[in-house]
Amino acid sequence: MGAMIALAQCGYPVDGNVSAQVAAWCEKAAAQGAELVVFPEDLMSPRPLTAEELRAIAEPLDGPFVRGIADAARCSGLWVVFTMYKRDGAGGCPHNVAVVIDDGGCVRGIYQKTHLYDAHGVYESARTVAGDKLFEPVDTPFGRLGLGICYDLRFPEVARAAALAGCTVLALPSAWYDGPEKAAHWETLLRARAIENELFVLGVCRAGERYVGMSLVADPLGRIVAHAQGKGEELVVCELDTDEVLRARAAMPVLEHLRPELYR
Repeated sequence: MGAMIALAQCGYPVDGNVSAQVAAWCEKAAAQGAELVVFPEDLMSPRPLTAEELRAIAEPLDGPFVRGIADAARCSGLWVVFTMYKRDGAGGCPHNVAVVIDDGGCVRGIYQKTHLYDAHGVYESARTVAGDKLFEPVDTPFGRLGLGICYDLRFPEVARAAALAGCTVLALPSAWYDGPEKAAHWETLLRARAIENELFVLGVCRAGERYVGMSLVADPLGRIVAHAQGKGEELVVCELDTDEVLRARAAMPVLEHLRPELYR
């Protein structure tokens, strides 16, 4: 079974109208036959923000930000994965979440980032609240979808849990900072998660000089089947043969050979 997917490697729009930006990318993706478009992490923010600044822009799930993207999904007939800062009802730090919206504009899943990036002088835990559970997979026309966000990529348990839950596609919206070996880590880890779990991995990075860019799709054998050319804004579109997951798992039944009693 084939499915067209798109990765929208984008930054923050000059006019600050993220909903219009998302709608424009959705229109481009739909024109190329895509069924799904995935946006990067930090979609709401123009730059790394303080906790106070994040509280100011955070919204509830039924707020105008989500409604605008739901309208874009419905008008384009696309499933959309995007990120936002969800307001904390108690007034605390917001939640960094990824949201799945279907082609009818309905929210089908939400995931609160569980692993917060406290490294290299960046302290995400000072600005956002970590989630306490992994994403519950969503069945879609292009396979069972799993989610992680950026730093989650460095924790193989996230991808393994998705595979064990039957996922054939794992999307990772990211704002992967550039730096020594960071681009190499990004590509290597995305391919490794695909190989280990024999599924498609969609790594979507935010555009801009601060980040590595290099959004890519890795197939169940770890081959890069589509990728962005650099750090700039770019729409990556490719077809997934979801039967490749079945073929890979039949040839190399890694998930059947697990011995969880040894790993605890």
